[in-house]
Amino acid sequence: MKQPRDVYKATVDTAHQWASGLEAVATRIGARFRRTELRERVTAYLRGLISPIARKNSWQLAEAAGDPTPYGVQHLLGRAAWSADAVRDDLRAYVVEHLGDADAVLVVDETGFVKKGAKSVGVARQYSGTAGRVENCQIGVFLAYATKRGRTFLDRELYLPRQWATDAARRAAAGVPAAMSFATKPQLARRMIARALAGGVPCMWLTGDAVYGNDWRMRAWLEDRHLNYVLGVTAQYRMFTGEAREWAASVVGRLPATAWQRHSCGAGSKGERVYDWARIPLRQLDTARQRWLLARRHVSAPTKVTYYVASGPQETPLDALARVAGMRWAIEESFETAKGEVGLDQYEVRSWQGWYRHITLALLAHAYLTVLRAQTSAAPEPGEKSPASGRTTRNLAPAAHRARGPAVGLVARMGGDALTASGHQVVPVAAYAPS
Repeated sequence: MKQPRDVYKATVDTAHQWASGLEAVATRIGARFRRTELRERVTAYLRGLISPIARKNSWQLAEAAGDPTPYGVQHLLGRAAWSADAVRDDLRAYVVEHLGDADAVLVVDETGFVKKGAKSVGVARQYSGTAGRVENCQIGVFLAYATKRGRTFLDRELYLPRQWATDAARRAAAGVPAAMSFATKPQLARRMIARALAGGVPCMWLTGDAVYGNDWRMRAWLEDRHLNYVLGVTAQYRMFTGEAREWAASVVGRLPATAWQRHSCGAGSKGERVYDWARIPLRQLDTARQRWLLARRHVSAPTKVTYYVASGPQETPLDALARVAGMRWAIEESFETAKGEVGLDQYEVRSWQGWYRHITLALLAHAYLTVLRAQTSAAPEPGEKSPASGRTTRNLAPAAHRARGPAVGLVARMGGDALTASGHQVVPVAAYAPS
């Protein structure tokens, strides 16, 4: 059906605006690339990552850029002179500029990248939450940023298994820097959190699963920095009860019915995610802060209980802790959209430098799409609560969430002529759908 002229003009203007937005992102990082050819190359790479091409590998990205071979793409990711860490700093500044919120929640988690062979840096048979089993894969640890306006990534680290860290020949072949030694996943998470705090990232809480919560050193490190947290722990987390030490599951199992309160930990695809919650004071950290054991129980399956250790202001209400715990799913959603929309896992590089370069540019592309969603989505209803503090918020756009089913493409909404007029292809951007 033919579009009215005024609608057509508006959609063409929107296409130009979106294309210019990507150019602004490329300009933002342009100083990191000394040569004009490299600046043009990285702009084309970002454009390819947010384009609707089926696979974001070297050949297809080169084809999308009009190159006959992938040499230019491979040069950008491998041999060219530029710092992925400097671009990461630009990514962080971009996210804070557009999504920054004092009530934001930092979320730490890892994801697997299944690989064949043994030459890709860090690849080993190890558990991958992505696959749900032990696989031959690489593991990346990521730091995400979740606010009412959107959720995207701030940082990334590649986990280097001990067998890689101690194998000089493999390290040399993959270009692992000499200064890089073995580090646990919680240690990698601490590096990223430290960079975020040093970079002035506004935030109120941190959340993550038991990989990070079971590490007492990480919890102590966070408390030393007065960063509030809700971190998962296992049922075997040991706590003092009087003179004895008991497992968390045993202590929670003795709680009376009156100890439990029913709260939502956030909206899902089927409505509010409601559970029963209880908490037990563990230790008063100082005159203002408290540590608790937090338990989440399924309403329809009360034997299914998840455990957390939380630390924050003494006056923090239970429903606020529940909402922070629920924000961990923000990073799961971000992994899904980053892999599905910007090819986070579709790289073909094997080296240390290649991994960091592709991943960093993919995170920047993901942040760009998240900001677009935040700018084009409607504001929440008045009285909606902040996920971090439970305080009422106003005039904040809802978070960017994962796509469900085929994405609603800009081409479909605007008509093919609009993109022809703009001179750029734009990725299909999913409509807002709470998870």
